[in-house]
Amino acid sequence: MTDAASTETTKELLHRYYRRNRDQLVAKLDGLGEYDIRRPLTGTGTNLLGLVKHVASVQLGYFGETFGRPADVDVPWFADDAELNADMWATPDESRELILGFWRLSADHADETIGVLDLDSPGIVPWWPAERDHVTLGLVMTHMLVEMARHAGHADIVRELIDGSAGNKDGNLPDQSADEWSAYRDRLEAAAAESERRYGAR
Repeated sequence: MTDAASTETTKELLHRYYRRNRDQLVAKLDGLGEYDIRRPLTGTGTNLLGLVKHVASVQLGYFGETFGRPADVDVPWFADDAELNADMWATPDESRELILGFWRLSADHADETIGVLDLDSPGIVPWWPAERDHVTLGLVMTHMLVEMARHAGHADIVRELIDGSAGNKDGNLPDQSADEWSAYRDRLEAAAAESERRYGAR
């Protein structure tokens, strides 16, 4: 362990991992056109810009209202009369710039809250059941780190489905050519078929 890492507090460590996952999620929009960042790639409509919009929205709530620090911004897709899943996709009236501006505001607000509070600072999550709505900053940071990582993983897969781009800027995948990846995938496909033959469907 380096000297820098050994002096890092638990809050700083959680915040560093949180920011890293946050950066990796939004980076999945890079280099794509309007259609590709918006088009649904799963049966439940998962799409890149929608993931960014959703995470920015919940981030604003958990690090805002929960600790009595609401941001001065309107979030119409969370209104009582908003349609189902309105936070999970962007309408044609919601530009990339609008969503990314909201993302930056949300990230800045979260970072400010994390900066001024201690891990044991208390808060209340208004949308959680009463028996567990009393929380601490540490609990919320852990909850949101899991949320961020989960959706960053969704974004990884969606981006790969769009243009084959995979992994993150840290180079977390083996350095293989397209032909090598194709051969690897074929090997997995053959192994799956052989396993089906041996063990049958369940």
